[in-house]
Amino acid sequence: MSYDRQTTLRAPVMLSGIGVHSGTPAGICLKPSSANSGVVFLRKGSDGAPSQLIHAKHTKVSATELCTVIGDRGAASVSTIEHLMSACSGLGLDNVLVEIDGPEMPIMDGSASEFVAAIEATGLVALGASRRYLKILQPVRIENGRAFAELSPAEQGFRLDVEIDFDTTVIGRQRKIFDLEPVAYAKEISRARTFGFMRDVEQLWKAGFALGASLDNTVAIGEDKVINPEGLRYGDEFVRHKILDAVGDLALAGYPIIGEFRSYCGGHRMNVRILEALFADRANYAIVEAEPVYAAPRAVQMAASAPAAFAPDVH
Repeated sequence: MSYDRQTTLRAPVMLSGIGVHSGTPAGICLKPSSANSGVVFLRKGSDGAPSQLIHAKHTKVSATELCTVIGDRGAASVSTIEHLMSACSGLGLDNVLVEIDGPEMPIMDGSASEFVAAIEATGLVALGASRRYLKILQPVRIENGRAFAELSPAEQGFRLDVEIDFDTTVIGRQRKIFDLEPVAYAKEISRARTFGFMRDVEQLWKAGFALGASLDNTVAIGEDKVINPEGLRYGDEFVRHKILDAVGDLALAGYPIIGEFRSYCGGHRMNVRILEALFADRANYAIVEAEPVYAAPRAVQMAASAPAAFAPDVH
């Protein structure tokens, strides 16, 4: 199997849970898809409404408050897509159809780990088409007060340099530099959970957010400590989750990125805005084919290691 080719799932896989903001049950089915289709959500209709396809692109983003939403919020949309998008990008899954029966993705345990496990369990297959990359050609930067985000050129791969700074000793100032690579992503990033402050809960509820949040899917931060009895999964779990989110949001570029991403006190809105700024000028980027892949997608590695389960290439 050639790892400079696009990938899709070996077989469908289903997951279910509740939406962290809506608190309603949600079921999804990840299905194999054809080359060059990318990640596409099939939002199943309710009350007789027709199902709608929503392509996971930055141009389809309709909201970025606390989560990333794609689609028309007045008709059909899917919210909180960033963790699944992160898992797909982190593992090298290029093409997949995501059927969903509600308006919000299931939050699972608040990280991308269960999506990673599902993708790894079914494995990936290579398609006939060459993988295409988004190569950053010149620096692009946006700012919002003290916060900023920027994309800059790199010779190979995708590096994320993310820094956060919160006015609480529980988090404080954290910075992590991470080279996106499937094995490292699964081990170091995918298990980092979303987090929130107990002081904000009542206000979020009134605004219609966090209705499904609990200690099972959110790191809850009190005045001077983490409330979750099991504590943190990593000493710097907070900045790792911000990297997880950035990987997912930047996957809305539609291609794996060759370049470097740097952010300070960023979030979903800044992640989407940097893509808007990038695509605003054709001189900022190039779409290139068959750049060397420096590591096989982790799920492909795992599937290929089981001879009895090896499937022929899909064209």
